[in-house]
Amino acid sequence: MAEPILSVRDLHTHFLQDEGVVRAVDGTSFDLYPGRTLGIVGESGCGKSVTARSILRIVERPGRIISGEILLRRADGHALDLVKLAADGTDMRAIRGGEIGLVFQEPMSSLSAYHTIGNQLIEAIRLHSTLSKRAARARAIELLAMVGVPRPARRVDAYSFELSGGLRQRVMIALALAGEPRILIADEPTTALDVTTQAQILELIRRLQQERGLAVILITHDMGVIAEMTDDVVVMYLGHEVEKGPVDAIFHAPRHPYTRSLLRSIPSVLAEPRARLATIAGSIPHPYARPSGCPFHPRCTDFVAGVCEKSFPDEVAIGEGHDVACHLYTTRAKTAA
Repeated sequence: MAEPILSVRDLHTHFLQDEGVVRAVDGTSFDLYPGRTLGIVGESGCGKSVTARSILRIVERPGRIISGEILLRRADGHALDLVKLAADGTDMRAIRGGEIGLVFQEPMSSLSAYHTIGNQLIEAIRLHSTLSKRAARARAIELLAMVGVPRPARRVDAYSFELSGGLRQRVMIALALAGEPRILIADEPTTALDVTTQAQILELIRRLQQERGLAVILITHDMGVIAEMTDDVVVMYLGHEVEKGPVDAIFHAPRHPYTRSLLRSIPSVLAEPRARLATIAGSIPHPYARPSGCPFHPRCTDFVAGVCEKSFPDEVAIGEGHDVACHLYTTRAKTAA
């Protein structure tokens, strides 16, 4: 396999507040490879979106990256650590949109209601190119056509509130691609869309990836989307990656109890009518009251007393590219059992 285009190594992003420290991302590591799709999955509050914002250095205050590396491999093969760049500096502004594009979770709050979508696209295009305003407008129309917006020459002068949810999401994708990035991060790109529009948006992302050779990070809580769209998967819980590996291994041979619980919670057409859906016991702990040891142990059905609540498990390789952070696969847990 080729060298990763993006490598995140032991990333810690914390929010330092008067009430305490929220460790939104607390030691996450993964690789993204050219032309492949990496899915990041987990319940709300697991740190998925903060991970994406950390990569782009747009974490809002009082959040900040405490430690770790975010290595972006440039076209010349040189790896640049984004953590060492000033978040508002020229280099990072060029990477943000030029090398890495982001599709935000909620387009209605991300698009300006006071400017036409054309003006917003033109601004993004000219920020990463030397095109004139007229040429940038023509490019904006091309981008709208590319992402499937009907009558793009007319829609370019529309405002976001004049568009449907599906069209607004297509505009967000066009904005993310305006700077010709090599990496696309899609943060819950199908939230609040009907199932038909969801399928269209996902198919659009897949088509654009194939046509442009994009590396994609797809953030979602929907395991069905993960199964359909991704090559590799990172399962996050409370800021940690608890399991990662090829999508087939994650779905057909899941090892972490949290991963298995997520898969059991997927509704099935083969289930008995009116049968209760499987759920994960409990809820994600309050950010100021994180449990000791493995963060999932209070909800875990495979909890090993005397081990899981005392120390955080090391990451164990259990297959080619398949790693899990769980005491069930460590010597201490086997001895305790």
